[in-house]
Amino acid sequence: MGDQLTDVRRCPHCSIATPLLYQVWASKGSEGTPRTDGQDRKAWATYLCRTCGGAVSAEAYGPYIGQEAAYLYPGTKQAHEDIPSIARVFLQQAFDTLHAPDASAVMAGSAVDAMLKERGYDDQKKSLYARIDQALADNVLTQGMAEWAHSVRLGSNRPRHADAERPHVSHAEARQSVEFAEALGNFLFVLTAKIDRGIEAAKTASAVK
Repeated sequence: MGDQLTDVRRCPHCSIATPLLYQVWASKGSEGTPRTDGQDRKAWATYLCRTCGGAVSAEAYGPYIGQEAAYLYPGTKQAHEDIPSIARVFLQQAFDTLHAPDASAVMAGSAVDAMLKERGYDDQKKSLYARIDQALADNVLTQGMAEWAHSVRLGSNRPRHADAERPHVSHAEARQSVEFAEALGNFLFVLTAKIDRGIEAAKTASAVK
């Protein structure tokens, strides 16, 4: 790890591509901090993004020390592989465009729309508003989730339709929209997939016994 991190694809805070991350602190010693558990020594450093000022902690150990970071905290966002492909692409684009809040909010809204369609709420004659309410009536969404989904829908509509009074979305609003889209994906698909895999693993273990 050096004075700058040059192999980071996007800043985990503002999502700008190939960010300039400059070092503001590093642990002492080129070979890392000694450990009492016998494992590889570790070194730590803190970097700030020149664009947004966000702090990133970098961890290196063993062969990585003095060369590159093994892990970053926080890490860059990746849409989970258990989310269906169309929704996953929209969600990843929402992550990657957080530095452009209007674009990020639109992508978050598209991700929510795609997730509902994947769950069978794909009637093209019905608006997203109506499909959210139908998912609520079917107990697919809770009341709170439906209200949040409507908030994301309205937020994505403002820049998409160039709302006369409030055409733009703030960074905080975009981040909330993206957080909801990610949470909805985890709720509708990721958690379900984990449960299914757990059940299958338990069946396999029982069969072996």
